[in-house]
Amino acid sequence: MSNEWYKELVVYQIWCRSFRDGNGDGAGDLYGVLEKLDYIKSLGVNAIWFSPIYPSPNADWGYDVSDYKDIHPDFGDSDLFKQVVDEAHKRDMKIIMDLVVNHTSSEHYWFKESRKSRDNPYSDYYIWKDGKNGGPPNNWTSLFEGGAWEYVPERDQYYMHAFAKGQPDLNMDNPKVREEVKDIMRFWLDMGVDGFREDVITFISKDPDFPNGFPLPIACGIEHYNKGPNLMKYLKEFREDVIDKYDCFVVAESPMTGAKDALRFTSGDDRVFDMMISFDHMNADCFMTDTIHLPFSLKKFKKALGAWQTKLYGKAWNALYIENHDHPRVISRYGSEEFRDESGKMLATAAFLMSGTPFIYQGQEIGMVNNKLDSLDEFKDVVTFNNERVFRKFGVSKKRYLKIANKTSRENSRTPVQWDSSANAGFTTGTPWFGVNKNYRTINVAADEADPFSVLNYYRKLFRLRQSNKVFIYGKYKEHFRRNKKLYCYEMTRDKDRALIVCSFSDKNLHFKAPKGFSLDEEFIALYNYPDKPSGDSDELFLRPYEAAVFLYK
Repeated sequence: MSNEWYKELVVYQIWCRSFRDGNGDGAGDLYGVLEKLDYIKSLGVNAIWFSPIYPSPNADWGYDVSDYKDIHPDFGDSDLFKQVVDEAHKRDMKIIMDLVVNHTSSEHYWFKESRKSRDNPYSDYYIWKDGKNGGPPNNWTSLFEGGAWEYVPERDQYYMHAFAKGQPDLNMDNPKVREEVKDIMRFWLDMGVDGFREDVITFISKDPDFPNGFPLPIACGIEHYNKGPNLMKYLKEFREDVIDKYDCFVVAESPMTGAKDALRFTSGDDRVFDMMISFDHMNADCFMTDTIHLPFSLKKFKKALGAWQTKLYGKAWNALYIENHDHPRVISRYGSEEFRDESGKMLATAAFLMSGTPFIYQGQEIGMVNNKLDSLDEFKDVVTFNNERVFRKFGVSKKRYLKIANKTSRENSRTPVQWDSSANAGFTTGTPWFGVNKNYRTINVAADEADPFSVLNYYRKLFRLRQSNKVFIYGKYKEHFRRNKKLYCYEMTRDKDRALIVCSFSDKNLHFKAPKGFSLDEEFIALYNYPDKPSGDSDELFLRPYEAAVFLYK
Protein backbone atom coordinates (compact mmCIF):
# COMPACT_ATOMS: atom_id res chain seq x y z
CA MET A 1 0.00 0.00 0.00
CA SER A 2 1.20 3.52 -0.79
CA ASN A 3 0.75 5.64 2.32
CA GLU A 4 2.63 8.78 1.31
CA TRP A 5 -0.40 10.84 2.36
CA TYR A 6 0.98 10.91 5.91
CA LYS A 7 3.47 13.54 4.78
CA GLU A 8 0.72 16.13 4.31
CA LEU A 9 -1.14 15.47 7.55
CA VAL A 10 -1.59 17.87 10.43
CA VAL A 11 -2.27 15.70 13.48
CA TYR A 12 -4.23 16.76 16.57
CA GLN A 13 -3.51 14.71 19.70
CA ILE A 14 -6.40 14.03 22.07
CA TRP A 15 -5.78 12.97 25.66
CA CYS A 16 -9.40 12.02 26.01
CA ARG A 17 -9.92 12.30 29.78
CA SER A 18 -9.16 16.03 29.65
CA PHE A 19 -10.51 16.98 26.22
CA ARG A 20 -14.28 17.43 26.59
CA ASP A 21 -16.89 15.78 28.83
CA GLY A 22 -20.04 15.08 26.86
CA ASN A 23 -22.07 13.21 29.48
CA GLY A 24 -21.43 15.30 32.61
CA ASP A 25 -19.58 12.74 34.73
CA GLY A 26 -16.45 14.90 35.07
CA ALA A 27 -14.20 12.97 32.67
CA GLY A 28 -13.63 13.72 29.00
CA ASP A 29 -15.10 11.17 26.62
CA LEU A 30 -15.86 10.27 23.01
CA TYR A 31 -19.18 12.10 23.20
CA GLY A 32 -17.14 15.26 23.70
CA VAL A 33 -14.84 14.38 20.81
CA LEU A 34 -17.81 13.79 18.52
CA GLU A 35 -19.18 17.19 19.50
CA LYS A 36 -15.90 18.93 18.67
CA LEU A 37 -14.95 17.28 15.36
CA ASP A 38 -15.87 20.37 13.36
CA TYR A 39 -13.79 22.53 15.69
CA ILE A 40 -10.78 20.22 15.21
CA LYS A 41 -11.26 20.27 11.45
CA SER A 42 -11.40 24.09 11.50
CA LEU A 43 -7.81 24.22 12.74
CA GLY A 44 -6.56 22.86 9.43
CA VAL A 45 -6.17 19.43 11.01
CA ASN A 46 -6.70 16.29 8.94
CA ALA A 47 -5.85 13.58 11.47
CA ILE A 48 -6.56 12.81 15.13
CA TRP A 49 -4.27 10.77 17.37
CA PHE A 50 -5.93 9.29 20.43
CA SER A 51 -3.79 8.64 23.47
CA PRO A 52 -4.93 5.25 24.88
CA ILE A 53 -8.70 4.96 25.24
CA TYR A 54 -8.72 1.24 26.05
CA PRO A 55 -10.00 -0.21 29.34
CA SER A 56 -7.40 0.43 32.05
CA PRO A 57 -7.14 0.66 35.85
CA ASN A 58 -5.17 3.90 35.22
CA ALA A 59 -1.93 3.13 37.02
CA ASP A 60 -0.49 5.24 34.19
CA TRP A 61 -3.68 6.87 32.91
CA GLY A 62 -4.41 4.47 30.06
CA TYR A 63 -0.88 3.42 29.20
CA ASP A 64 -1.57 0.31 31.27
CA VAL A 65 -4.02 -1.53 29.02
CA SER A 66 -6.27 -4.24 30.47
CA ASP A 67 -8.15 -5.00 27.22
CA TYR A 68 -6.76 -4.14 23.78
CA LYS A 69 -10.02 -4.68 21.89
CA ASP A 70 -12.45 -2.45 23.73
CA ILE A 71 -13.00 1.15 24.83
CA HIS A 72 -12.72 2.34 28.43
CA PRO A 73 -16.27 2.81 29.78
CA ASP A 74 -15.29 6.29 31.02
CA PHE A 75 -14.96 7.27 27.36
CA GLY A 76 -17.87 5.37 25.80
CA ASP A 77 -17.90 2.05 23.97
CA SER A 78 -16.82 0.48 20.68
CA ASP A 79 -19.96 1.59 18.86
CA LEU A 80 -19.37 5.20 19.87
CA PHE A 81 -15.73 4.98 18.82
CA LYS A 82 -16.77 3.57 15.42
CA GLN A 83 -19.12 6.55 15.09
CA VAL A 84 -16.20 8.91 15.81
CA VAL A 85 -14.09 7.13 13.17
CA ASP A 86 -16.86 7.33 10.57
CA GLU A 87 -17.65 10.98 11.30
CA ALA A 88 -13.95 11.90 11.16
CA HIS A 89 -13.61 10.15 7.81
CA LYS A 90 -16.62 12.08 6.48
CA ARG A 91 -14.61 15.21 7.29
CA ASP A 92 -11.51 13.81 5.54
CA MET A 93 -9.70 13.30 8.83
CA LYS A 94 -7.66 10.19 9.65
CA ILE A 95 -7.77 8.44 13.02
CA ILE A 96 -4.61 7.15 14.72
CA MET A 97 -4.63 4.92 17.80
CA ASP A 98 -1.98 4.65 20.48
CA LEU A 99 -0.51 1.13 20.40
CA VAL A 100 0.96 0.20 23.79
CA VAL A 101 2.59 -3.22 23.49
CA ASN A 102 5.84 -3.02 25.42
CA HIS A 103 3.71 -3.77 28.48
CA THR A 104 0.14 -4.38 29.58
CA SER A 105 -1.73 -3.64 32.76
CA SER A 106 -1.24 -6.05 35.63
CA GLU A 107 -5.05 -6.33 35.44
CA HIS A 108 -4.93 -7.75 31.92
CA TYR A 109 -6.24 -11.32 31.61
CA TRP A 110 -2.91 -12.48 30.22
CA PHE A 111 -1.02 -11.29 33.29
CA LYS A 112 -3.59 -12.55 35.77
CA GLU A 113 -3.15 -16.01 34.26
CA SER A 114 0.61 -15.69 33.85
CA ARG A 115 1.21 -14.94 37.53
CA LYS A 116 -0.69 -18.03 38.69
CA SER A 117 1.99 -20.59 37.87
CA ARG A 118 4.95 -21.43 35.65
CA ASP A 119 3.07 -23.97 33.55
CA ASN A 120 -0.08 -22.32 32.21
CA PRO A 121 -0.74 -21.13 28.59
CA TYR A 122 0.22 -17.53 29.48
CA SER A 123 3.19 -18.40 31.65
CA ASP A 124 5.80 -16.90 29.34
CA TYR A 125 3.75 -13.99 27.97
CA TYR A 126 5.77 -11.79 30.37
CA ILE A 127 9.38 -11.53 31.50
CA TRP A 128 9.80 -13.69 34.59
CA LYS A 129 13.15 -14.35 36.25
CA ASP A 130 14.41 -16.09 39.34
CA GLY A 131 15.90 -13.89 42.03
CA LYS A 132 19.60 -13.73 42.89
CA ASN A 133 21.12 -13.79 46.34
CA GLY A 134 17.75 -13.27 47.97
CA GLY A 135 16.89 -10.28 45.82
CA PRO A 136 15.86 -9.25 42.28
CA PRO A 137 17.49 -10.77 39.17
CA ASN A 138 19.63 -7.67 38.58
CA ASN A 139 19.98 -4.02 39.59
CA TRP A 140 17.72 -2.50 36.95
CA THR A 141 15.40 0.32 37.98
CA SER A 142 12.17 1.35 36.31
CA LEU A 143 11.49 4.72 34.75
CA PHE A 144 8.38 5.30 36.85
CA GLU A 145 8.32 3.38 40.09
CA GLY A 146 11.35 2.07 41.94
CA GLY A 147 13.15 -1.11 40.94
CA ALA A 148 12.32 -2.82 37.66
CA TRP A 149 11.40 -6.14 39.31
CA GLU A 150 8.40 -7.17 41.40
CA TYR A 151 8.19 -10.43 43.33
CA VAL A 152 5.19 -12.76 42.97
CA PRO A 153 4.95 -15.55 45.59
CA GLU A 154 2.74 -17.80 43.46
CA ARG A 155 5.61 -18.29 41.01
CA ASP A 156 8.46 -17.55 43.39
CA GLN A 157 9.76 -15.28 40.62
CA TYR A 158 10.06 -11.63 39.68
CA TYR A 159 8.38 -9.93 36.72
CA MET A 160 10.00 -7.02 34.93
CA HIS A 161 8.38 -3.59 34.60
CA ALA A 162 10.28 -0.83 32.81
CA PHE A 163 7.61 1.61 33.99
CA ALA A 164 5.08 1.38 36.85
CA LYS A 165 4.55 -1.78 38.92
CA GLY A 166 1.15 -2.11 37.29
CA GLN A 167 2.76 -2.24 33.83
CA PRO A 168 4.49 -5.63 33.44
CA ASP A 169 6.62 -5.92 30.30
CA LEU A 170 5.50 -8.39 27.67
CA ASN A 171 7.91 -11.10 26.54
CA MET A 172 8.13 -10.25 22.86
CA ASP A 173 10.59 -13.13 22.35
CA ASN A 174 7.55 -15.39 22.64
CA PRO A 175 6.08 -15.84 19.09
CA LYS A 176 2.59 -16.13 20.60
CA VAL A 177 2.89 -12.63 22.04
CA ARG A 178 3.90 -11.22 18.67
CA GLU A 179 0.88 -12.89 17.09
CA GLU A 180 -1.30 -11.27 19.75
CA VAL A 181 0.15 -7.88 18.82
CA LYS A 182 -0.53 -8.44 15.13
CA ASP A 183 -4.08 -9.51 15.94
CA ILE A 184 -4.62 -6.29 17.93
CA MET A 185 -3.34 -4.18 15.04
CA ARG A 186 -5.59 -5.94 12.53
CA PHE A 187 -8.60 -5.54 14.83
CA TRP A 188 -8.37 -1.73 14.83
CA LEU A 189 -7.28 -1.39 11.21
CA ASP A 190 -10.23 -3.51 10.12
CA MET A 191 -12.47 -1.16 12.11
CA GLY A 192 -11.20 1.71 9.99
CA VAL A 193 -8.33 3.17 12.00
CA ASP A 194 -5.63 4.72 9.77
CA GLY A 195 -2.49 4.05 11.78
CA PHE A 196 -0.73 3.87 15.10
CA ARG A 197 1.52 5.86 17.35
CA GLU A 198 3.58 3.08 18.93
CA ASP A 199 4.44 3.74 22.55
CA VAL A 200 8.07 3.17 23.68
CA ILE A 201 8.22 0.60 20.90
CA THR A 202 12.03 0.34 20.92
CA PHE A 203 11.82 -1.22 24.41
CA ILE A 204 10.22 -4.46 23.19
CA SER A 205 13.51 -6.41 22.88
CA LYS A 206 15.69 -6.91 25.96
CA ASP A 207 19.24 -8.19 26.42
CA PRO A 208 18.65 -11.94 26.89
CA ASP A 209 21.44 -12.18 29.49
CA PHE A 210 19.81 -9.53 31.74
CA PRO A 211 23.15 -8.21 33.05
CA ASN A 212 23.45 -5.54 35.71
CA GLY A 213 23.15 -2.02 34.38
CA PHE A 214 25.21 1.12 34.85
CA PRO A 215 24.19 2.45 38.30
CA LEU A 216 22.04 5.53 37.65
CA PRO A 217 19.45 6.85 40.15
CA ILE A 218 16.82 6.70 37.39
CA ALA A 219 16.63 4.05 34.65
CA CYS A 220 19.58 1.93 35.69
CA GLY A 221 19.84 -0.80 33.06
CA ILE A 222 18.01 1.07 30.30
CA GLU A 223 20.97 0.36 28.03
CA HIS A 224 19.90 -3.30 28.23
CA TYR A 225 16.16 -2.89 27.71
CA ASN A 226 16.18 -0.29 24.94
CA LYS A 227 16.91 -1.33 21.32
CA GLY A 228 17.67 -4.95 22.16
CA PRO A 229 19.12 -7.54 19.77
CA ASN A 230 15.82 -8.70 18.23
CA LEU A 231 14.19 -5.30 17.88
CA MET A 232 14.50 -4.92 14.10
CA LYS A 233 13.45 -8.53 13.53
CA TYR A 234 10.21 -8.03 15.42
CA LEU A 235 9.48 -4.62 13.92
CA LYS A 236 9.95 -5.99 10.39
CA GLU A 237 7.62 -8.84 11.24
CA PHE A 238 4.90 -6.40 12.34
CA ARG A 239 5.45 -4.27 9.24
CA GLU A 240 5.45 -7.11 6.71
CA ASP A 241 2.64 -9.14 8.26
CA VAL A 242 0.27 -6.27 9.06
CA ILE A 243 1.19 -2.66 8.29
CA ASP A 244 2.21 -3.17 4.67
CA LYS A 245 -1.11 -4.87 3.96
CA TYR A 246 -3.16 -1.79 4.94
CA ASP A 247 -3.28 1.81 3.77
CA CYS A 248 -2.02 3.14 7.09
CA PHE A 249 1.05 4.61 8.74
CA VAL A 250 3.00 4.23 11.97
CA VAL A 251 4.89 6.75 14.04
CA ALA A 252 7.20 5.46 16.75
CA GLU A 253 7.97 6.87 20.16
CA SER A 254 11.59 6.06 20.85
CA PRO A 255 13.38 7.60 23.84
CA MET A 256 17.10 8.22 23.47
CA THR A 257 17.13 7.97 19.68
CA GLY A 258 19.14 10.52 17.72
CA ALA A 259 18.65 11.56 14.11
CA LYS A 260 21.38 9.28 12.79
CA ASP A 261 19.96 6.27 14.61
CA ALA A 262 16.44 7.13 13.40
CA LEU A 263 17.49 6.56 9.79
CA ARG A 264 17.89 2.87 10.59
CA PHE A 265 14.17 2.67 11.37
CA THR A 266 12.58 5.19 8.99
CA SER A 267 14.51 5.24 5.69
CA GLY A 268 14.00 3.23 2.53
CA ASP A 269 11.15 1.16 1.16
CA ASP A 270 11.78 -1.46 3.86
CA ARG A 271 11.43 1.03 6.72
CA VAL A 272 9.76 -0.28 9.88
CA PHE A 273 8.31 3.13 10.84
CA ASP A 274 7.13 6.05 8.76
CA MET A 275 8.26 8.57 11.37
CA MET A 276 9.87 8.71 14.80
CA ILE A 277 9.09 11.15 17.60
CA SER A 278 12.30 12.89 18.59
CA PHE A 279 12.98 13.90 22.18
CA ASP A 280 16.19 15.80 21.43
CA HIS A 281 14.67 19.27 21.00
CA MET A 282 12.55 18.79 24.14
CA ASN A 283 15.74 18.58 26.22
CA ALA A 284 16.62 22.23 25.60
CA ASP A 285 15.74 23.16 29.20
CA CYS A 286 16.55 19.95 31.04
CA PHE A 287 18.94 17.04 31.43
CA MET A 288 17.58 13.67 30.20
CA THR A 289 14.18 14.26 31.79
CA ASP A 290 11.91 17.32 32.14
CA THR A 291 12.22 17.08 35.93
CA ILE A 292 15.94 17.92 35.97
CA HIS A 293 15.37 21.51 34.93
CA LEU A 294 18.01 23.77 33.36
CA PRO A 295 17.82 27.25 31.82
CA PHE A 296 16.39 27.13 28.30
CA SER A 297 19.08 27.02 25.61
CA LEU A 298 17.97 28.20 22.18
CA LYS A 299 21.25 26.94 20.71
CA LYS A 300 20.49 23.46 22.01
CA PHE A 301 16.94 23.66 20.63
CA LYS A 302 18.12 24.78 17.19
CA LYS A 303 20.89 22.20 17.04
CA ALA A 304 18.47 19.36 17.76
CA LEU A 305 15.87 20.45 15.22
CA GLY A 306 18.55 21.16 12.64
CA ALA A 307 20.13 17.73 13.04
CA TRP A 308 16.84 15.95 12.36
CA GLN A 309 16.03 18.21 9.41
CA THR A 310 19.39 17.83 7.70
CA LYS A 311 20.17 14.18 8.43
CA LEU A 312 16.73 12.89 7.45
CA TYR A 313 16.15 15.11 4.41
CA GLY A 314 15.60 13.06 1.26
CA LYS A 315 16.01 9.83 3.21
CA ALA A 316 13.28 9.74 5.87
CA TRP A 317 10.46 11.82 7.32
CA ASN A 318 10.17 14.01 10.43
CA ALA A 319 7.46 14.22 13.07
CA LEU A 320 7.19 17.85 14.26
CA TYR A 321 5.95 18.64 17.76
CA ILE A 322 6.61 20.87 20.75
CA GLU A 323 3.83 19.70 23.07
CA ASN A 324 2.22 16.42 24.04
CA HIS A 325 0.83 14.59 27.07
CA ASP A 326 4.31 13.83 28.45
CA HIS A 327 5.65 17.40 28.74
CA PRO A 328 4.75 20.61 30.55
CA ARG A 329 3.19 23.33 28.40
CA VAL A 330 5.71 24.72 25.93
CA ILE A 331 4.92 28.43 26.46
CA SER A 332 5.84 27.99 30.12
CA ARG A 333 9.03 26.19 29.09
CA TYR A 334 10.43 27.80 25.95
CA GLY A 335 8.30 30.93 25.66
CA SER A 336 6.97 33.45 28.14
CA GLU A 337 3.76 33.53 30.16
CA GLU A 338 4.14 37.33 30.25
CA PHE A 339 4.15 37.37 26.43
CA ARG A 340 1.86 34.36 26.15
CA ASP A 341 0.14 35.24 22.86
CA GLU A 342 3.30 36.38 21.13
CA SER A 343 5.52 33.50 22.27
CA GLY A 344 2.81 30.89 21.67
CA LYS A 345 2.47 32.02 18.06
CA MET A 346 6.22 32.33 17.62
CA LEU A 347 6.87 28.80 18.89
CA ALA A 348 4.31 27.42 16.46
CA THR A 349 6.02 29.32 13.64
CA ALA A 350 9.44 27.97 14.58
CA ALA A 351 8.27 24.37 14.86
CA PHE A 352 5.75 23.85 12.08
CA LEU A 353 7.14 25.48 8.95
CA MET A 354 9.85 22.91 8.37
CA SER A 355 9.72 19.56 6.63
CA GLY A 356 7.72 16.88 8.44
CA THR A 357 4.27 16.11 9.80
CA PRO A 358 3.03 18.49 12.53
CA PHE A 359 1.54 17.05 15.70
CA ILE A 360 -0.28 19.54 17.93
CA TYR A 361 -1.66 18.77 21.36
CA GLN A 362 -5.07 19.73 22.72
CA GLY A 363 -5.06 23.22 24.22
CA GLN A 364 -1.79 24.14 22.54
CA GLU A 365 -3.76 25.97 19.86
CA ILE A 366 -5.16 28.43 22.43
CA GLY A 367 -1.88 28.94 24.27
CA MET A 368 -2.63 27.01 27.45
CA VAL A 369 0.11 27.31 30.06
CA ASN A 370 1.26 25.39 33.12
CA ASN A 371 -1.03 24.91 36.08
CA LYS A 372 0.01 25.83 39.62
CA LEU A 373 -1.30 23.49 42.28
CA ASP A 374 -1.28 24.37 45.98
CA SER A 375 -0.47 20.91 47.32
CA LEU A 376 1.18 17.69 46.21
CA ASP A 377 -2.07 15.96 47.21
CA GLU A 378 -3.70 17.52 44.14
CA PHE A 379 -1.40 15.67 41.73
CA LYS A 380 -2.47 12.35 40.23
CA ASP A 381 0.44 10.98 38.19
CA VAL A 382 2.67 8.04 39.17
CA VAL A 383 5.66 9.87 37.66
CA THR A 384 5.16 12.90 39.89
CA PHE A 385 5.10 10.70 42.99
CA ASN A 386 8.12 8.67 41.89
CA ASN A 387 10.10 11.84 41.21
CA GLU A 388 9.15 13.11 44.66
CA ARG A 389 10.64 9.99 46.24
CA VAL A 390 13.85 10.47 44.27
CA PHE A 391 14.14 14.17 45.11
CA ARG A 392 13.39 13.56 48.79
CA LYS A 393 16.29 11.06 48.89
CA PHE A 394 18.54 13.92 47.81
CA GLY A 395 17.27 16.13 50.60
CA VAL A 396 14.77 18.24 48.66
CA SER A 397 11.96 19.43 50.91
CA LYS A 398 8.30 18.83 50.16
CA LYS A 399 7.73 22.56 49.70
CA ARG A 400 10.63 22.82 47.27
CA TYR A 401 9.50 19.76 45.34
CA LEU A 402 6.01 21.27 44.94
CA LYS A 403 7.62 24.17 43.06
CA ILE A 404 9.59 21.72 40.92
CA ALA A 405 6.48 19.68 40.14
CA ASN A 406 4.46 22.76 39.22
CA LYS A 407 7.16 23.70 36.74
CA THR A 408 8.16 20.33 35.31
CA SER A 409 5.35 17.80 35.80
CA ARG A 410 3.71 16.37 32.70
CA GLU A 411 0.43 16.86 34.55
CA ASN A 412 0.62 20.48 33.40
CA SER A 413 -0.50 19.23 29.99
CA ARG A 414 -3.33 17.14 31.41
CA THR A 415 -5.56 19.81 32.90
CA PRO A 416 -8.96 20.03 31.17
CA VAL A 417 -9.16 21.92 27.90
CA GLN A 418 -10.55 25.41 28.45
CA TRP A 419 -13.54 25.86 26.16
CA ASP A 420 -15.14 29.01 27.57
CA SER A 421 -15.37 31.22 30.68
CA SER A 422 -18.30 29.38 32.27
CA ALA A 423 -17.93 27.06 35.28
CA ASN A 424 -15.18 24.45 34.87
CA ALA A 425 -14.10 26.18 31.65
CA GLY A 426 -17.02 24.58 29.82
CA PHE A 427 -15.23 21.24 30.07
CA THR A 428 -17.91 19.52 32.14
CA THR A 429 -21.22 20.16 33.88
CA GLY A 430 -20.08 17.79 36.63
CA THR A 431 -17.05 17.80 38.93
CA PRO A 432 -13.89 17.70 36.78
CA TRP A 433 -11.64 14.70 37.37
CA PHE A 434 -8.62 17.06 37.62
CA GLY A 435 -8.42 20.72 38.54
CA VAL A 436 -9.05 23.30 35.84
CA ASN A 437 -6.36 25.95 35.42
CA LYS A 438 -7.49 29.10 37.23
CA ASN A 439 -6.74 31.25 34.18
CA TYR A 440 -9.61 29.71 32.15
CA ARG A 441 -11.72 32.88 32.24
CA THR A 442 -9.27 34.64 29.96
CA ILE A 443 -7.60 31.70 28.19
CA ASN A 444 -10.28 29.67 26.41
CA VAL A 445 -11.51 28.68 22.97
CA ALA A 446 -14.53 31.02 22.96
CA ALA A 447 -12.38 34.05 23.72
CA ASP A 448 -9.90 33.09 21.01
CA GLU A 449 -12.68 32.52 18.46
CA ALA A 450 -13.83 36.11 19.01
CA ASP A 451 -10.35 37.60 18.60
CA PRO A 452 -8.97 37.67 15.03
CA PHE A 453 -5.44 38.03 16.42
CA SER A 454 -5.67 35.16 18.93
CA VAL A 455 -3.33 32.20 19.21
CA LEU A 456 -6.12 29.98 17.87
CA ASN A 457 -6.67 32.02 14.73
CA TYR A 458 -2.92 32.25 14.22
CA TYR A 459 -2.66 28.45 14.19
CA ARG A 460 -5.36 28.40 11.50
CA LYS A 461 -3.44 30.92 9.39
CA LEU A 462 -0.19 29.04 9.87
CA PHE A 463 -1.60 25.69 8.74
CA ARG A 464 -3.35 27.31 5.77
CA LEU A 465 -0.02 28.80 4.74
CA ARG A 466 1.73 25.47 5.19
CA GLN A 467 -0.83 23.44 3.26
CA SER A 468 -0.98 25.91 0.35
CA ASN A 469 2.81 26.18 -0.05
CA LYS A 470 4.56 22.83 -0.32
CA VAL A 471 7.95 24.48 0.33
CA PHE A 472 7.03 24.24 4.03
CA ILE A 473 6.30 20.51 3.74
CA TYR A 474 8.94 19.21 1.35
CA GLY A 475 11.51 22.00 1.35
CA LYS A 476 15.17 21.72 2.25
CA TYR A 477 16.14 23.30 5.56
CA LYS A 478 19.09 25.65 6.10
CA GLU A 479 19.77 27.50 9.33
CA HIS A 480 21.22 31.01 9.62
CA PHE A 481 22.94 32.67 12.60
CA ARG A 482 23.45 29.38 14.47
CA ARG A 483 25.37 30.95 17.32
CA ASN A 484 22.74 33.57 18.07
CA LYS A 485 21.24 32.88 21.51
CA LYS A 486 18.06 34.91 20.97
CA LEU A 487 17.18 34.42 17.31
CA TYR A 488 16.06 31.38 15.29
CA CYS A 489 16.24 31.96 11.55
CA TYR A 490 16.01 29.29 8.88
CA GLU A 491 15.15 29.03 5.22
CA MET A 492 13.19 26.40 3.32
CA THR A 493 13.87 25.81 -0.39
CA ARG A 494 12.02 23.71 -2.96
CA ASP A 495 12.60 24.18 -6.69
CA LYS A 496 12.12 27.92 -7.29
CA ASP A 497 10.22 28.53 -4.06
CA ARG A 498 11.98 29.86 -0.97
CA ALA A 499 10.86 30.90 2.48
CA LEU A 500 12.60 32.65 5.35
CA ILE A 501 11.36 32.07 8.90
CA VAL A 502 12.48 34.59 11.53
CA CYS A 503 11.71 33.98 15.23
CA SER A 504 12.77 36.02 18.25
CA PHE A 505 13.16 34.11 21.52
CA SER A 506 13.80 37.31 23.46
CA ASP A 507 11.59 39.35 25.79
CA LYS A 508 13.48 42.44 24.57
CA ASN A 509 13.54 44.20 21.20
CA LEU A 510 16.03 42.78 18.71
CA HIS A 511 17.69 44.06 15.57
CA PHE A 512 17.68 41.56 12.68
CA LYS A 513 19.69 41.88 9.49
CA ALA A 514 18.64 39.71 6.57
CA PRO A 515 20.90 36.89 5.40
CA LYS A 516 22.59 37.53 2.08
CA GLY A 517 20.26 37.02 -0.86
CA PHE A 518 17.01 37.68 1.02
CA SER A 519 14.80 40.75 0.86
CA LEU A 520 12.59 41.74 3.79
CA ASP A 521 10.33 43.93 1.69
CA GLU A 522 6.74 44.04 2.88
CA GLU A 523 5.47 42.36 -0.32
CA PHE A 524 7.16 39.10 0.71
CA ILE A 525 5.68 38.88 4.22
CA ALA A 526 3.33 35.88 4.35
CA LEU A 527 2.72 35.59 8.10
CA TYR A 528 3.41 37.60 11.24
CA ASN A 529 2.41 37.12 14.87
CA TYR A 530 1.62 40.69 15.99
CA PRO A 531 -1.53 42.49 14.81
CA ASP A 532 0.67 44.68 12.62
CA LYS A 533 3.60 43.76 10.40
CA PRO A 534 7.18 44.02 11.73
CA SER A 535 8.89 47.32 11.08
CA GLY A 536 12.02 47.67 9.01
CA ASP A 537 13.16 47.82 5.41
CA SER A 538 14.48 45.43 2.77
CA ASP A 539 17.61 44.65 4.77
CA GLU A 540 16.64 44.72 8.43
CA LEU A 541 13.84 44.30 10.93
CA PHE A 542 13.30 45.66 14.41
CA LEU A 543 11.77 42.68 16.19
CA ARG A 544 9.52 43.10 19.20
CA PRO A 545 9.53 40.53 22.06
CA TYR A 546 8.90 37.02 20.70
CA GLU A 547 8.10 38.38 17.26
CA ALA A 548 7.92 36.01 14.30
CA ALA A 549 7.76 36.77 10.59
CA VAL A 550 7.60 34.49 7.56
CA PHE A 551 8.76 35.65 4.13
CA LEU A 552 7.73 33.73 1.03
CA TYR A 553 9.45 34.08 -2.35
CA LYS A 554 7.74 32.40 -5.31
